[in-house]
Amino acid sequence: LDLRGHGRSDRPDAGYDMATVADDIAKVLGELSADGWQRPLVLGQSWGGNLVVELAHRHADALRGVVGVDGGTIELGTSFPDWSDCERLLAPPRLSGTPAEALRERMCAMRPDWSQEAIDGAMCNMEVLADGTVRPWLTFERHMAVLRGLWEHRPSDLWSSISVPVMFVSALGEHLDAASEAKQVAVATAVASLRNCRSVCVHGFTSTRRLPALSTTARSPG
Repeated sequence: LDLRGHGRSDRPDAGYDMATVADDIAKVLGELSADGWQRPLVLGQSWGGNLVVELAHRHADALRGVVGVDGGTIELGTSFPDWSDCERLLAPPRLSGTPAEALRERMCAMRPDWSQEAIDGAMCNMEVLADGTVRPWLTFERHMAVLRGLWEHRPSDLWSSISVPVMFVSALGEHLDAASEAKQVAVATAVASLRNCRSVCVHGFTSTRRLPALSTTARSPG
């Protein structure tokens, strides 16, 4: 699903707050229900993880459950109490005008453990123009509007209202760093607070591409 501002979806200048985008998803689910997609399981990664949590809060009747992959518990306002700090540190690179092949080579160098399929998927975030350069489907200004919406989002305020099953999937490296520890704490807090929640940690991402180990925790309803 290409959300507003992404891919070939509509690109309005406004409406990138979490509630509006979650309502967009609910409208798509309503359209799909006519084709037999009754109460699907909805997955989202990173920002999308927080979006599916917002979706579960706002449109539980349309869902079987939600999964947040490295997302769903993100509260940037805690790490960046001042929006200007978040804006300055997390702004995306300005990639418009970069030759597509140069960007691909840069990605391969930065992510030697990624498959070509993964690189191809990342490149799909870009529109390749006739001159061989790229332009992000999501413009810089709209990306910043998405970031602002995420910065304002407080999923912990929603836990008590969510009735559908929730799963969090967290990817962790071989060595536990401060960011990974914070991620685990946030997920553990969510699992303890939600009515029906499970978490899965995927450990051991390395350039040797060995199969990761899995660990799970779960909380039963009630």
